[in-house]
Amino acid sequence: MQTRQWYLDSMRAEEMWKVSTGKGIKVAVVDSGVNPDVPSLKGKVLIDEVPADVAYGATKDYGGHGTTMAELIVGSGEGGGLKGLAPDARIIPIRADLEALKDKKEKSRTKSVGEGIRAAADTDAKIINLSVGSEFTYHELEEAVDYAIRKGKLLFGAIGNAGNDVKGNDYPGAYLEVVGVAAADKTGKIGDFSQQGDFIDLTAPGVNVPSWCDESFTRYCTGQGTSHATAIASASAALVWSAHPDWTANQVLRALIDTAGRDWKKEEGRSAFFGNGLIRPRKVLENPNIDPGPPDINPITKRKDGRTSLSDWADPDPEPSKTESGKPIQDPAKDANEPKPGPTKPTAAAAGDEGVNVLAILGGAGGVAVLGAGVFVLLRKRRNA
Repeated sequence: MQTRQWYLDSMRAEEMWKVSTGKGIKVAVVDSGVNPDVPSLKGKVLIDEVPADVAYGATKDYGGHGTTMAELIVGSGEGGGLKGLAPDARIIPIRADLEALKDKKEKSRTKSVGEGIRAAADTDAKIINLSVGSEFTYHELEEAVDYAIRKGKLLFGAIGNAGNDVKGNDYPGAYLEVVGVAAADKTGKIGDFSQQGDFIDLTAPGVNVPSWCDESFTRYCTGQGTSHATAIASASAALVWSAHPDWTANQVLRALIDTAGRDWKKEEGRSAFFGNGLIRPRKVLENPNIDPGPPDINPITKRKDGRTSLSDWADPDPEPSKTESGKPIQDPAKDANEPKPGPTKPTAAAAGDEGVNVLAILGGAGGVAVLGAGVFVLLRKRRNA
């Protein structure tokens, strides 16, 4: 299976593993659940650390999506499974109510993504992986993100798989405090499905990445999506945090942003396709004297963590969503399974000693999983800080 994981070679995983394997770092995966019994995840899923209020179904993955994300982060590769980028990190699985969950009885017992994030923030996980998304947002979700940030967590979120068809945001990845992750292929080009905008912070691998085909866990398919990219970004952060356990979330993120591959000057700002560039944890690990900057200043918001109040960002009386009016949310994951023709996206040239003109380092089982019903629109611009 590792022969299909092209990004491990491109990112020079073997070199990085000589310095860090993610040991000591826990990653909460808020998703469709994680199957701890697949060979590659044996002994890597911390079932006993799942908070009681979100424990139902945490190890019963109803789509294969969450298990794929967990394997991309910590998989051992055993049994022909996926090799995780941070194989000695550990997973805390938290099941959330996504659109893929159709059983009414199961849905009634499964918590929302917002509740899942809040629960994850109360665990020992340093990183929260959010390979989930919806074009809508709601107060509970925003408040949960704010709560997690205030608890010192580092959140990575998928930015959506609708490509040029959607110009809007995808939440929670589009929140200012969440690291929004775009997806690129092995040549360094952005996938045609990867949405664009000012909510993108980093880019990671996301095209032609093996994934579980479904909840039967009998075979792998070739998937693509910003879900994959998000998991690989989370694993990258786990490698860095393991090597620098005294750093804060802000410092880990700043180091990843400062070392990202781009063919423009950092001072010129972010790209609508790549954000701050292509993630390169190796560049952090190979420099033991790297300066991570101030521990209490968020490198994205440029201020101390947390908002002063929710009203700073949201309409206090939001309108009902399409979901509440009976129209289902479109599942962007359906778009990500099949590559679509589209305009060629720009590439980010390698900086440093890569020896190529683009940085080939790049991320669900079918793309981004989609949040369930009961959400409403908050009218605010995400990147206004």
